[in-house]
Amino acid sequence: MTVAEYLIARLQQAGLQHLFAVPGDYAGNFLTALDATPGIERIANVNELGCGYAADGYARFKGIGAACVQYGVGGFSVLNATAGSYVERVPVVVISASPSTGDRYLERTQGILFHHSTGDLLADQKVFSHVTVASVVIEDPETAPARIDAAIVAMLTHRRPIYVEVLQNVWNLSCASPQGTLAPIPLTSDPQSLTAAVEAAWARIQAARLPVLWAGVEIQRFGLQSTLQQIVDASGLPFTTTSLGKTVLDESQPRFVGTYAGPASPAITRAVMKATDCPIALGTIITDDYLDIMKSSFGQMIEVNDSEARVGYSYYHQVAMGDFLAALLAKFQSAGAPRAYELPRAEEEAPAAPQPGDSLTYNVFYRQLSGFLKDQGLLGKVTLVLGESTSLYVFGNLFGLPPGSFVGQAAWGSLGHETGCALGIALATGTRPYVVAGDGGFRMICQELSSLAEQKCNAVVFVMSNDVYAIEQAFVNIDAFQPDGQFAPFDVLPAWDYPALAKAFGARGYRVKTVGELSDVLNELQGVTDAPALVEVVIPEKDLAPQLARLAGAPPQTSKYHKTRPIPGSKQER
Repeated sequence: MTVAEYLIARLQQAGLQHLFAVPGDYAGNFLTALDATPGIERIANVNELGCGYAADGYARFKGIGAACVQYGVGGFSVLNATAGSYVERVPVVVISASPSTGDRYLERTQGILFHHSTGDLLADQKVFSHVTVASVVIEDPETAPARIDAAIVAMLTHRRPIYVEVLQNVWNLSCASPQGTLAPIPLTSDPQSLTAAVEAAWARIQAARLPVLWAGVEIQRFGLQSTLQQIVDASGLPFTTTSLGKTVLDESQPRFVGTYAGPASPAITRAVMKATDCPIALGTIITDDYLDIMKSSFGQMIEVNDSEARVGYSYYHQVAMGDFLAALLAKFQSAGAPRAYELPRAEEEAPAAPQPGDSLTYNVFYRQLSGFLKDQGLLGKVTLVLGESTSLYVFGNLFGLPPGSFVGQAAWGSLGHETGCALGIALATGTRPYVVAGDGGFRMICQELSSLAEQKCNAVVFVMSNDVYAIEQAFVNIDAFQPDGQFAPFDVLPAWDYPALAKAFGARGYRVKTVGELSDVLNELQGVTDAPALVEVVIPEKDLAPQLARLAGAPPQTSKYHKTRPIPGSKQER
C-alpha cells in the first residue's frame, strides 16, 4: 500500500464518499490514486476557496469532509474556509502536497525557490496550525500511518479541521496497511465535578420561574440531538436555538419558541428570552449577536459546551457535555410529570397579503419563498442555505423546519460561504439546496456555479440584488437607509448582469422584480432536475429589514460591532 492509498483508505473508513479538489502538480500522485479507488469520488472545483466551502458543507452532514489543494497558493486560498470550519466545529481534512525531498534539498542548499513556496518549507503547516487541531507534514513513509491516524482521530474527537501535507515523492512510497478502525477518543468527566455541576444546575432550574433551553450547533456536531429531545420531552421546557444551531431539533414541535438571534429574533422569541430567569445554553457557540443576553443574564445562565461548564459564576472543570446532558435528563425523568410554564404573549403584526404586481423586499421574498416551500411540501426535501447577510436574520425567523434543514455560517460569517457549500450539502444529503445570498457575498464565489453545473446539481441560488453591501452599511451607519441618507462609497457595488453570468457558467438564469414573477419562477424550477439556477431577486437599495434594523440599531454597548461612539453626522451624534 502506498501513502496515498493509505490516506484514502482511512478517509473512506471515516465515512468520506466525495472529495473536493482543485488540481496541482504536487498532488498529482494523490489524485491519480484517488481516481483509481472505487467507492470514493473526486469532485472538481474551480476555486480553492469554493473547494473548502464545499468540503465544509459536506462535513456538516456527513461528519467528515475533505479538500485537496495545491501547496502554497492553494493552501492559503482555502485557509479562510478552514478557519470557518474550525470556529464552527466542522471536521474537514485539508490535503496538500509540497516539493519533494530532492527539491527541498536544493531549496535549502542552493536557495532555489520552487513554485508556490514562500521560501519557508513549513509555512503552510505553521499557518494551518492556528486553525486546525492537527497540522502535519508527511516526509517519511514509515511514520506516515501513525501520523495520519493521529490527525484523523483528533479531527473526529474535536469535530474540527486537520491539515495533512505530503511531499510530492512520498505519495507513491510503500507503507504499512491500516490496522483496525479509527474512532474519536471518548471524553470523560470527573465524577465529582460532574455531580456538582448537575446538582447546581438542577437547583437553579427548580428555583427558576421560566427556565429556557437554548441549544447550539455542538449538539448536532457531537450527536446529542436524541438526548436533548428527550430533555425537551421530559422537562416541558420551551426551547430555542442559536442561529448557527437552527434546526438542531425539529422546529415543528409546540415547545419551540423560535430561533434566538438577539434583537433580530421573532417577537415571541425576544419576549421569552427577556422573561427567562434561567437560560440553559447547551452546545452553544455564543457570538456577539448575543451581547444583550450575556449582559443581562450571565449570572443566571447555565452554560455547558465542548469547552466549559458553568452555572452562574461557578465553573466546573472536566465536565463532558454528553455526560452533563445524560445526567440532566435523568433528573427530569426522575422528577415525574413536567411542570407547566406560562410563556409571555407576543405577536408579530400580520402583513398585508401581497399582490402579484407588488415589488419584492427581503421580507416579502421571505414570506413568498417560505410559503411556497410549505405549500408544496418541500420542507423536508430542501436545505435552506443562508449567507452572512440580511437574509440570515430574516429567514432565521422561520418556524416549522425539520431537523438539519438550515445552514448558516453564523459565527465565522464569511461572505460567499452559502453558494460555495451548496454542492457539498447536496452530495451529503441528497436534498436540493435553496441558497439565499447577498449580492456582495455571491460575487466573491460566483464561479462555483460552474462546479454545481458540472455535477448537474439543481441547487437554486437566490441573489438579493440591491447593488450594495447592505448589512455592512447597517453596522457602519444605519442612517444611510433614511430617504435622504447616502451609502458609504465603499459599500456600493457595480452592476452585474446575473442572467448572462448564469449562462456563462452553465446555469439557468432568471430575474424577478415582483411577487408574480417570483411565483412563476418558483413553479418553473420545480421541473428542473439537472442544472443549477441563479435567480436575481431585485430589491430596493434601501430595503432595511426590521430584523436587521433591530440588530444594527441596538444600544452602543450591546451592538454587534461594539460601537462606543456615534458616527459623525449620525442621529446618535445629533
